[in-house]
Amino acid sequence: MNAQPQHPDLASIKERQQRAWASGDYAMFGVGLLIISELLCEAVDLRPCEKVLDVATGSGNTALAAARRFCEVTGVDYVPALLERGRERAAAERLEVAFRHGDAEDVPFPDASFDVVLSTVGVMFAPDQKKAAGELLRVCRPGGRIGLASWTPDSFAAEMPRVFARYVPPPPGLESPARWGAEEHVRELLGDGIGELQTTRRSFVFRYRSVRHYLEMLQTHLGPTRQAFESLSPAEREGLEGDLADLVNRTNRSGDGTMVVPSEYLEVVAVRR
Repeated sequence: MNAQPQHPDLASIKERQQRAWASGDYAMFGVGLLIISELLCEAVDLRPCEKVLDVATGSGNTALAAARRFCEVTGVDYVPALLERGRERAAAERLEVAFRHGDAEDVPFPDASFDVVLSTVGVMFAPDQKKAAGELLRVCRPGGRIGLASWTPDSFAAEMPRVFARYVPPPPGLESPARWGAEEHVRELLGDGIGELQTTRRSFVFRYRSVRHYLEMLQTHLGPTRQAFESLSPAEREGLEGDLADLVNRTNRSGDGTMVVPSEYLEVVAVRR
């Protein structure tokens, strides 16, 4: 008898994701990724006064990058604690950004509301990938641009969840977020909604004082990995730490005891049909 395909409970998965992202302090981890946001804003060639939406904004990296270019910016995320961090950062830099509670799979704006829709390693984590892609298209005006940055399937950042999965298996039937980092999959997701799509493979470099420093960051500030560690026994935590250290050491190019690990991501610029 053939096994029936398993259909994940996407609503429950999303609730667990929200709790996980709220459990740490993602801003402490995410601020290191800011260069990805800055490059994405340049790639989509933002113009002052354009209406820009940053989907799954987290603590606001890409929203703030767009605001520095004098755009009219809104950032949406489904984790209130992350939005509050974004507001704090905007206030500190004296930048105007409207941070609103919203789901990448149900963006709280009418059709064609924005000139540019962006997401930096954010929308890729939505459980229902097709629905999230449809929302990116829906709120972008015809002729507007969609800019995305997503870890590629064979990158360091995509390999890390596979290490965690040995200890905390993901829900069955859930698509890998790293599929957003494959050009053919993004083309399939956006489909006939776009008239033009350009991709660039870029490398982000994770830089930490040491492998131990990186592991402490994962256990303290990055909510999903923090929760994973907390769910394990001491022996399992030790095994996970060892496996993660092995992954880092295979790709670390520092040569001096610090951590300098490149991770490829796919930068996408699409024009709404």
